[in-house]
Amino acid sequence: MVKRLKVHLVVIDPQNDFCDLPGAALPVAGANADMERLAGFINRVGHKLDDVHITLDSHRLIDIMHPAWWMDQNGNQPNPFTMISAADIEAGIWTPRNPGFRQKTLNYARVLESTPDHYKIFVWPVHCLIGTWGHNVHSKLNEALQRWSDREYAMVNYVTKGSNPWTEHYGALMAEVPDPDDPSTGLNTSFLDIIAEADIVAVAGEASSHCVLKTVQQIADNIGDTHIKKFHLLRDCMSPVPASPGGPDFPKIAEAFLREMKSRGMTITTSTDFLS
Repeated sequence: MVKRLKVHLVVIDPQNDFCDLPGAALPVAGANADMERLAGFINRVGHKLDDVHITLDSHRLIDIMHPAWWMDQNGNQPNPFTMISAADIEAGIWTPRNPGFRQKTLNYARVLESTPDHYKIFVWPVHCLIGTWGHNVHSKLNEALQRWSDREYAMVNYVTKGSNPWTEHYGALMAEVPDPDDPSTGLNTSFLDIIAEADIVAVAGEASSHCVLKTVQQIADNIGDTHIKKFHLLRDCMSPVPASPGGPDFPKIAEAFLREMKSRGMTITTSTDFLS
């Protein structure tokens, strides 16, 4: 008897605030169509899926990556897309609105800048606030997920990230700088163990230049080389953040990420070719 392969689907942050929909806080061009294609994929081949995992960016208003955390010397909050360095905090250009947060925030900025990627704190528009429309899963995808759950008598596995206000948390497996007082910011070995048990893992979500990139890199770096070949990235169900004048070329970053993952053994495919 031929063993049936165990197939999992991982969807990174398929939330309204990341889709190009009216009212979205951080819309990614093409994300709405991505999620509609993914919904169609689940409706079409859901009977072949053994498990579905949905990661959810889950923030508070007062968060180190939101404007409300910060103020300048005149008490004004920064505009979204402002970059804040440890040197800025030391000089008083930007400081937490709560004076008691200054030293811990400064320590975080220093550690962040010492990481291999040398990131600085980046202030995003307020997004994916817990309990809001923006935090919800894209409606058509959610409908497909509920149909799958009912038809297969299976539970969708929701994995939250980003609720700790002291650290940025792009990847689903680990925060940028884990908080030693909060185990949820460290490596999510439970989630890693679950997907390691699968024979095949498809990955989709938003955005391919940010949270998908970081999540897949974290998986590749921690799951072990023997498992990497299991992963299939559905490139027609993910899109990058557009390039901004004077800023990084995020589409180019996303393409480089896909090439890197292919070189490490992952398969780059589409929702129409996968499981067809």
